[in-house]
Amino acid sequence: MPYSFTLPNVRREAASLWQLAWPVLVGQLATVGMAVADVAMTGHTSAAELAAVSLGASVWSIILLTMNGTMMAINTVVAHEVGAGAFERIPHSVRQALWKSVGVGLVAALAANLATLLFDHLYLSPEVNARASLFVHIISIGLIPFAAYRALYGYSASINQTKPVMVIALLGLAVNVAMNWVLIFGQFGMPRLGGIGCAISTAIVMWLDLAAMILWVRIAPVYRQTYPFSRWEWPHWPEIWSMVKLGVPIGVTYFAEVSVFGAVSLLIARFGVVTVSAHQIALNFASLVFMVPLSFGIGMITRVGQALGEGNPDRARFASLVGVGMSLAFAIASAAFMAVFRQEIAAAYTSDLAVREMCEHLLLFGALFQLSDATQVAASCAIRGYKVTRGPMVIQLLAFWGIALPLGCVLGLAPQWLPFAPAAPMSASGFWIGLVLGLTVAAVLLLAYLLRLSRQRVLAHAKQ
Repeated sequence: MPYSFTLPNVRREAASLWQLAWPVLVGQLATVGMAVADVAMTGHTSAAELAAVSLGASVWSIILLTMNGTMMAINTVVAHEVGAGAFERIPHSVRQALWKSVGVGLVAALAANLATLLFDHLYLSPEVNARASLFVHIISIGLIPFAAYRALYGYSASINQTKPVMVIALLGLAVNVAMNWVLIFGQFGMPRLGGIGCAISTAIVMWLDLAAMILWVRIAPVYRQTYPFSRWEWPHWPEIWSMVKLGVPIGVTYFAEVSVFGAVSLLIARFGVVTVSAHQIALNFASLVFMVPLSFGIGMITRVGQALGEGNPDRARFASLVGVGMSLAFAIASAAFMAVFRQEIAAAYTSDLAVREMCEHLLLFGALFQLSDATQVAASCAIRGYKVTRGPMVIQLLAFWGIALPLGCVLGLAPQWLPFAPAAPMSASGFWIGLVLGLTVAAVLLLAYLLRLSRQRVLAHAKQ
């Protein structure tokens, strides 16, 4: 039955999406808060320790986000099975996703440890190099359990259980902060470990998150119908491979996005500490605000996948468009907030007048950034609900590496060998213009892709 865009229908769908999204949002903020706590608490030790943790965190955050994207295939698979009423298939899918998590976690741990070789080429002091490398080596011990946790996270979210994820993430943040305090500063007779204490506590929390999720699934009655630990099951390679093919493009997309932002931060470094600081503040605030449309997107995977699983492409299209609309509405509000209160935002981060002035300027670009970023993440997540991931990957690779970064380099660096380069480098502003335009292209193409895909599914279903 076609879904009309009447106010009652939209309100019901928006309420259902919000019920899924708000616990995810709190959980996402708690997870991000662990990295923030690591850097903030280490900042009270020494500059060398802070530099080591910052470098180590930059490596593991890229690996972690890529791994998260790769593991998101289970969200779509389970959502389709829930919609189809095939609850008996869900335990098998979850068990295979857990086997997949072992392989993904091993690859992630290997990649993280190999990435420390890059520190040898960054002109770091031997002390910072050694401490940053040790930070990554220790924290990589937690990547396999974290991949397994994300498999159970996706399973839980896809059967409409997002509040457990929120609670576990908040508890993990609290434990992380407490252990940081003990290990970084040597409380209760423990040795004073500095930044290495952050790595130990974060790795332990990753294991604790997995244990807590397993315990919750075991004791909560809502998981009884789809309980995945009722029996042992060996890997079923065709099923694992299908989830790899579904998840790897998402992981590549996450890597493309975060690596472009990392590259921009490195390229801006040549313009001095004021520019770098202003850029990082504007990017940090924009990233925090981005957690809201991202949480909507994760909820949309469940809503769209369940609708398609029950054979209702009309409801899937309706859920997709309402989700995109909610993300865009929030982006408009957040963009207005950033534009109007940019002075207050900058002042909350720093008292340096030069940094504040430049940050206020960049936050205007950040406001525009919200509109395109919210639209592209919502549209791409809705498309993933259709079990389609390669098309969005190509679009986002084009947007980030084909448009945003090259255009940012042209405008920001103004290389003299290009005949169409500006007369003078635009510094950070040029890179932010590139990011805004690249994301705008991604938003337009992904929204068009979603509209076309959802319409094709509706028409195909009508012909049956």
